[in-house]
Amino acid sequence: MTCTLEEALRRIEKLEKENAYLRDELEAAKNRKMSGRKKHNEKWMNAYEDFVICFEAGMSISAIAKKQCVSSRTIYRFREYYDQQKERTLKM
Repeated sequence: MTCTLEEALRRIEKLEKENAYLRDELEAAKNRKMSGRKKHNEKWMNAYEDFVICFEAGMSISAIAKKQCVSSRTIYRFREYYDQQKERTLKM
C-alpha cells in the first residue's frame, strides 16, 4: 500500500486532533467529582456495626431503620452484607 506524503500528513493531522480531544476527555474525567455512596467507608461500617447489634438483638427491619434514621432499603443492604459475611464464615 503506497500513500502519498499529502495523505500521510492528513492522517497525522487527523490523529493529532483525535489525541487532543481524548486528552481533554481524560482531563475532564480526572477532574470529575466522585459522588454517590462510598461503599464500606468508615461511616458505612459504623452504621453496619450498629445494624448488626440491633439485628442480633432481634429488632425488626423497620425499627432498626427508624433508630438509625435511614431507609429500610439501606437496612436491607446491611442485611445482605450480613448474610454474605455469615456465609463466608461458615465456609471456613
